[in-house]
Amino acid sequence: MTIRKLTAADEPIFYEMCEEFFHSSAVCHPIPMAHHVATFQELLQADTYLFGYLMEVDGEPAGFAILNQMMQQEAGGIIIWVECLYVREAFRSQGIGRQFLQFVAAEWKGKAKQLRLEVEPNNVRAKALYERMGYKVLPYQEMILSLDEVE
Repeated sequence: MTIRKLTAADEPIFYEMCEEFFHSSAVCHPIPMAHHVATFQELLQADTYLFGYLMEVDGEPAGFAILNQMMQQEAGGIIIWVECLYVREAFRSQGIGRQFLQFVAAEWKGKAKQLRLEVEPNNVRAKALYERMGYKVLPYQEMILSLDEVE
């Protein structure tokens, strides 16, 4: 497996995989294509807080991931938020998710305090992987306010 940063040439496959991911049971709800476009454009511009990766197996796109870097007081420093981690169905159960998370841990060891991610409770396979790798469940309930809805 090869892990590399997303480039402008990856735009079509990025959108294709986003649509697959955000229309699967691994997420709460689909998101509009405009969000994928905004994300990709930001990935191309941002180089200090947002990072996009493509995983390939034998030259075929096998998945993608998006990472956010941020300061978190609770952690006492920088954390890396695994915003998205998607492995295409044909490439699952080959260790790609595990290899990617190991890559991220090695890349950020000594530079960040924690890796964090979220997982749908019904995504049993992903949750089991994360727990085997040492991730712990946080007892938080996430809340959100859409600023588009604020008057």
